[in-house]
Parts: sequence; C-alpha cells; structure tokens
Amino acid sequence: MKYRVTIRKKEGADEIRIIDAPSRFAIYEIVQKEGNTVVALTNTINGFHIPAWLNFTIGTGIKRAEIIRFAKNIAAMLNAGLPLSRSLSVIERQSSNKYLKKIVVAISDSIKKGSSFNEALAAHPKVFSDLFIAMAHAGEESGSLSDSLEVVGIQMERSEELVKKIKGAMIYPSIVVSAIIIVGILMLIFVVPTLTKTFTELGVKLPLATRIIVATSDFMSSNVILVFAGLIAFVFGGITFVRSKRGSIIVLWIALHSPVVGELVRETYSARFARTLSSLLSSGVPVLNALGITKAVVHAEVFAKVISEAEANVKKGEPLSSAFVKHTELYPILMGDMLAVGEETGKVAEMLKQIAEFYESDVGEKTKDLSTIIEPVLMLLSVPWLASLQLLLSHQSIHFHLLCKNAMTAQKA
Repeated sequence: MKYRVTIRKKEGADEIRIIDAPSRFAIYEIVQKEGNTVVALTNTINGFHIPAWLNFTIGTGIKRAEIIRFAKNIAAMLNAGLPLSRSLSVIERQSSNKYLKKIVVAISDSIKKGSSFNEALAAHPKVFSDLFIAMAHAGEESGSLSDSLEVVGIQMERSEELVKKIKGAMIYPSIVVSAIIIVGILMLIFVVPTLTKTFTELGVKLPLATRIIVATSDFMSSNVILVFAGLIAFVFGGITFVRSKRGSIIVLWIALHSPVVGELVRETYSARFARTLSSLLSSGVPVLNALGITKAVVHAEVFAKVISEAEANVKKGEPLSSAFVKHTELYPILMGDMLAVGEETGKVAEMLKQIAEFYESDVGEKTKDLSTIIEPVLMLLSVPWLASLQLLLSHQSIHFHLLCKNAMTAQKA
C-alpha cells in the first residue's frame, strides 16, 4: 500500500513523500527512525492522492462486530494454550462469513510462509485498522499477543458501543425532521393546489404570503420529478459535504459551539483518545508511535492537532499532559489533570483507562436524555412552519367561504 506522507524534518521544514509500506504503523516507524515527525498521512492509488472524503472502506463484507469477535476469540484460544495456527483454523471453520473465511485463510497462509501475525494482518488494511495491527505487533514483540488482542477487542467494543449510543440518540430527531420536510412537500404538492384552482377561477387577489406559497406550490406540483430529484441531490450533496475535509471541519465547529452537543462531542473525542492511547501504551507500544496511531484514530483535525502538539512536546522532553492542559476548550480540564497525575505516578496507561471509562459512562448517560433535550428545540423549529402553513390554508378556506356567501347574496338580490 502506498501512502502520501507529509513529514516534518528536524530543522522544521515540511516534505511530502510517497512511501510504500504494509500499514500506517510501519510509516510512523520508518519516519521516526529518521528522526522526523509525521504531520499528515493519506492513502494513494498509483501515486495519486485520494481526497479525504473518499478515503473510507467500502465493500469488505465484514462487519466491525465480526472483527471484535475475531480478536476476542483468538485471545481466548491463545490464553487456553492453543497455538496461533490452530486458533486461526478454528476461527475459519466456525465463521459463517465467507469473506472473513478468506481473510483468515490468507493470514494463516502468510504465517506458514514465515510472516509474523501483524505482517499478515497488515496485508488487509481495509479489514484491520492501524490500531489492531500495532497492538498485534506490540503483543508479538513482548510475548503477550493474547493480552494485546484482548485489549484491542475491548477497545473496539467500547468504541462501537459509544458510536451506537450516539447514533441511537439521533434517530428520533432525524425522523422528526424528515417527517416535517416530507409533510411540508406533500401539502404543497397535493393540498394547496386544490384551493388555488378555486381562487384562480374567482379571480381573487391574494395576500403576498399566500401568493408566495401558491407560487411555490404551482412550481412543485408542475415539477414533481424535479423536486424529488433535487431533494435526493441535496441529501447526497450534504453527505458529500460532511465527508469532505472542509465540510467536516465546519460541521465539527458548529457542533463544538452548540449547547449540550458541544460538551458531548468533546467528551466523545476525549474518550476515544484516552481509550486508544491507553490500549497502545498498555501493550508496550512506544509513546511516540502510540501518539501517531492515536492521532489517526481520532481523525478529527482540530483534536488531532492537540495530539501532534503533545507528540512534539514529548520529543522535547516536556510532559505529555502539557498540551491537554493548554487546550481545555477541546479536551476537558479533567483530561490534562489526570494525565499529569498519571505521569507523576508512572501510571499513564491506567489513568487514561480510567479517563476513558469515565467519559464513556458520562456520554452514555447524556445520550439517553439527548432526545428529551432535542425534542423542544425541534418543536420550536417545526411548529411555526407547519402552523403558518396551516393558518394560510385556513385563511384561504375562510376567504373562499366568504366569497361564496357574498356571491350567493348578490345573486339573490
């Protein structure tokens, strides 16, 4: 796999290079052996840079939960005394996923040919993350592969649970917003035109607000396919924008400066950072390598910059905690203080684990109440729109009845 790497040299100058390596972890090792620092790292195809928004895994056919089970099952069998080759054979036989079977067979074949376990994993970067490969590498070097795999299994499981909780909390508001948009569009396409025809026949002069709604309704009812095509394009455009580098930065900035949500975002990224770094350090990964991998796992640029600063501080001999104490607008005050205590006592990995558990628990509790908090906000946003539309329709209906009554009175006279 080729990577496009931005390297910061000892002198301070930046250099962009294309490096061929089995994994991101190997890139960090290569660059750090040269005495330099990795600033940015992205995949390439035949030397061409892949935009960040396109740099995601598609079509592996293997769910994250299956990778978690893979790590835990291998760890359990190794602890029970089974050799790695036999453990892989058991996983291959018991798995019902044909894609995972192929991967396990390929890993087993690579090991038989003399490759290490982490090298065999690195041949499948779309399936096994840099974190997974780094933990396996550290476990093999220290002779505690089972412990490392157990730790990475727990880390991935906790991370997955956190993501599921946040996604679950967003289901309700997503459904409400979607329903409001759909109901509004259907009313404009099917309900408003029934009244518009009557006013057109009578030649009645309508208020400006009503004329705007009627014009919108006429356009939408005459271009139904165009409207829904535009809606689909808007949705996909929004997804593309959010996945782009600039879009993700804007969305994250808005989230960080939003009430309630901002604190939730900060704690989520803090938990991810603490859990990942704790797992790597406890498995024996050198601190600089661990920070480099954690930076890639955290992913969000604004949070990753703080980790880069911490990495630079460690190289200078300064405490790891100094960067986090300085950036309390992103990482909570507790993060820096607890890290400082961990450095003083020589128990950084254990302290990071406690931080991760605290924030994971706190995020879990807050996401339970998130729907309750968001509900009144949605009501404030949605009710005026639907109420104004309903009032305008009612106004049209009343106006219509008055006109009919006047017309009947004039006819009798």
